[in-house]
Amino acid sequence: MSTDANKDLARAYFAAFLARDEAWWQRHIAPDFVRHDPGLDFAVRGPEGVRRLGEVLHGGVTGMALLIDEVIAESDKVLVRLRFQGRHTGDLMGLAPSGHAIDIAVMDLFRIVDGRLVEHWALLDNLGLLKQVGALPA
Repeated sequence: MSTDANKDLARAYFAAFLARDEAWWQRHIAPDFVRHDPGLDFAVRGPEGVRRLGEVLHGGVTGMALLIDEVIAESDKVLVRLRFQGRHTGDLMGLAPSGHAIDIAVMDLFRIVDGRLVEHWALLDNLGLLKQVGALPA
C-alpha cells in the first residue's frame, strides 16, 4: 500500500473505533495485532482486543471524540497525533466517575502490512487525565 493509503487506513481506524464497527475491525485488524500501551492493565490483541478496549473507554467516557491533528507516514508506519476528548461519566480503568471533561494529547504509531493493522504503540497523557478527573491535584 502507498503511504497515502496507509494514512487513510489509520484515520479510518479512529472512525471505526468511535462507531464500534466490528465488521471494519475484522477486515482491517490482523488476528495477531497487538497494541503496546503501558497505561492498560490488559492486553489488546486482534479485533477482539480492540472491542474490549472500546468497551472500557466507551463505558467510562461519554461524548467521546478523537480529533486528529496530524498524520505522518513513512514506509509501513503511520504516526497520528490527536486529542482524546469526552466526559468521564463511568468507571474508567478503576477511576470512579467524576463528571469532569477530559481533553488529553495522544500519539499513536501503527504498523501496517498488506492493508491490515498489525501493531500499535499508544502514548497518552495519563498524568493529564488523572488531574482532569480529580484523581491527582491539578
